[in-house]
Amino acid sequence: MFAQIYSIQSAEEALACIEAGADRIGVLSEEPGGKYPCGVTREDAKKIFEAIGDKAMKVLISVRETEEEILDETVYLKPDILHLCAEYRGNPEFRRKLKERAPEVLLMEAIGVEDERAIKDAVERASYADILILDSVSSVVPGIGAAGVTHDWSIDKRIKESVSIPVVIAGGLGPENVEEAMNIVHPDGVDSLTRTSVKENGILVRKDIEKVREFCRKAHAYKG
Repeated sequence: MFAQIYSIQSAEEALACIEAGADRIGVLSEEPGGKYPCGVTREDAKKIFEAIGDKAMKVLISVRETEEEILDETVYLKPDILHLCAEYRGNPEFRRKLKERAPEVLLMEAIGVEDERAIKDAVERASYADILILDSVSSVVPGIGAAGVTHDWSIDKRIKESVSIPVVIAGGLGPENVEEAMNIVHPDGVDSLTRTSVKENGILVRKDIEKVREFCRKAHAYKG
């Protein structure tokens, strides 16, 4: 079971999370003053990924709105995984172009799990994506994810049983509930953002490294 930690905002934070056990590090690249939590500039994302090197898998959370913007950013930042979770939804043609321009990059599509319609959506996207991430949807944060709340894990379980590609579960996961989620879904990986972060004045400001450590420990100890 791999542990994926999101909302990294500096190279130092990334390395601390890796030391604490994170296998995959997620960085959201956007313009300054953007609408997503914990976004960093493209230049800062580059520095973070360069610091990570091959110590962990690097995940680019892309919130660009057009195919060309996303592809350009991916080529520039050289992540291991491209995570689509905002305005742009992937498709087989996009995956073909991604493989042409960045052949080593895996495509991870986000599935917003609100009801059973997510199962059909997951099966459709699994036909071209390399990985699925099953996440909650917020009424405040645009796109899929960063909601800080859980969803119906029984739907995640049915998705896991319906697709043949790796599945990551996300959405309100932290050290206190990740074991229960893993026991229900039996995923390939687990993801944490809000519940391993420190919030001040309603804003996620940094990672709580001890919570990251405990989250990763429980993920790695899972034998299901």
